[in-house]
Amino acid sequence: MSESKHNKNSDVAAAGLPSGDNADAQLRRTGINPERLSVVKLGRRSHLTGVPSWLWRLGSGLLLWSLALLFHSPLAQLSPYLQAAIKLVIGLIILIAACEILVSATERLAARFQWNHYIAGTLAEILSTTPELVVIAFVIPVSPITAFTISVVTIYNNALVFSLYSYFLPKDKAGKFLMPAPITEAGSQILIGGGAMGLIIGLVMLTLNSAPESKNSFSATDLIFISVILLVIFAVYIYKLLTSYAREEAEVRENLSMSEKDIEQRLELVYENVKPSSFWTIGLLFLLGIFGAFIGGHEISGFASTMIRDLDINPILTALILALFAGLSEYVILWQSHRKGEYGIALANAFGGITQVMFLVLPFTLLWIALYQGFLNPAHPELPLEFSTANIFLLLFLFPTFYTLSSLLEEDHTLGVLDTTIMTGIFLFLIVLLVSYGGVPA
Repeated sequence: MSESKHNKNSDVAAAGLPSGDNADAQLRRTGINPERLSVVKLGRRSHLTGVPSWLWRLGSGLLLWSLALLFHSPLAQLSPYLQAAIKLVIGLIILIAACEILVSATERLAARFQWNHYIAGTLAEILSTTPELVVIAFVIPVSPITAFTISVVTIYNNALVFSLYSYFLPKDKAGKFLMPAPITEAGSQILIGGGAMGLIIGLVMLTLNSAPESKNSFSATDLIFISVILLVIFAVYIYKLLTSYAREEAEVRENLSMSEKDIEQRLELVYENVKPSSFWTIGLLFLLGIFGAFIGGHEISGFASTMIRDLDINPILTALILALFAGLSEYVILWQSHRKGEYGIALANAFGGITQVMFLVLPFTLLWIALYQGFLNPAHPELPLEFSTANIFLLLFLFPTFYTLSSLLEEDHTLGVLDTTIMTGIFLFLIVLLVSYGGVPA
């Protein structure tokens, strides 16, 4: 068998399509590029037998947390920096494990209902933002400014990760790695929308703040209005993404005349690494994940409190540290998919890390701040959120970041060395500006 024929059959097998030399040609004749087809394989084969690794990590984290409570008095004698570091480590161990448990529970639930791979994969991606949501929820009572900065900086972190990762992907002869069509179609639109939203809000803040006796902070109503708009855009984006995947799947089945057995085998491929579970087990996993997320988020908020209040560290630097660690679970999922050779899935997760934080995590943050500002603690010294230099920088830089990404993805390919350098430069420029001038009034 020639190398080209072997590669085509391998691609077909990886996508769970009927084998045969004509499958590739049939799809191409109808305008479907088989190189862009993939099946999201949920779960990990290593978790099918024995005790899952995430359970060991959660147990270790809870043990460390219990020991920290037991030896609270001796630990209190340590330096504040060391105490903050201990809280951060314990919180991250528990929180990341809790996130994996929640994702696993979602995968098992999807397997019970036999959801299609595009639905199950999208839900798993959305759930992977749990660490950011939990960290932000616990940090807001400590420092709303830090919470807001975490949510926005995470967008830039994920954009940088996407840029760096896509550069190292295996490329074809043209130097490209084609992304799934539904992602590039809806993804380009959502990037343009996100950049426009950031630019508009940033310019409004800058204009109002520069006018004499003008408005210079967000009211709770402002935050709710912005959040609702972002969430509506995200809901439509998810709908378009799922319908695009469904339409592509229907076209593939029709063009290849797939039988019921072929369709069933393609679906089984999605869940071959997911352990069959009862609804009781799934419910218990959800409760365990929520419990772990609560404990982990509380510990990380203790780290933030120590850094900001006790050590008087710049909230922006604290937010940068927390944003990096809060996104670890997504980076782990990215690495696991890459190791298995599921590059399309890994790339989709990397791209989802940008869109989901912008249109899900950020509005969640603004809504929670609005609730805290309007009802729980209106007298908090950091409320309302001011139109500060740091906040204006964070929002204005969304436009060049998203515009650059959308422009580079117009040809449906991932980034090259120049593209990655440009994205890295934008990210470093923003960080330097924030650290250097973030505390200066606008």
